[in-house]
Amino acid sequence: MKYLLLVHHDEQAFEKISEAARRQMLDESVQLTHELHADGQYLSASPLQRAATAAIVRVRDGKRFVTDGPFVETKEQLAGYFLIDARDLATAIDIAARIPGGRIGSVEVRLVVEIAGLPTLTGCTTALRQGAPRIYAIGTSARAALGCGLMAARSLRFRCL
Repeated sequence: MKYLLLVHHDEQAFEKISEAARRQMLDESVQLTHELHADGQYLSASPLQRAATAAIVRVRDGKRFVTDGPFVETKEQLAGYFLIDARDLATAIDIAARIPGGRIGSVEVRLVVEIAGLPTLTGCTTALRQGAPRIYAIGTSARAALGCGLMAARSLRFRCL
């Protein structure tokens, strides 16, 4: 079963942590992805840009409404994700407990609904490499690209993994 592990933390508190400590957390996260990959559980993972770079898009009666920045005032913001394959919720929770971001925030564990007919990771990646139109991100719309196995690049352009 696929689980999405959503990492939340307070961006202001995160900025107060030393650069060395932030680098250590990133290194630990990368190491965790390699461990999950070796166990056949890794599907995708990535940190997200700050919430201030986000845009919220709503469509009502055919009209598009865009709000810049975080829409809801909350103490914690979505900071990144891990998409994993785990045999059950208990296993997914065990993996979530290993995510370094959980030490300064929280990790939400969500079971992914699998829908027949969606493109596969292989199919999407192949299409992009063969010159299919590129997908560009607007803020945290990285979540919309998860099913395609894409990762946000610095410019918020998506690129194939």
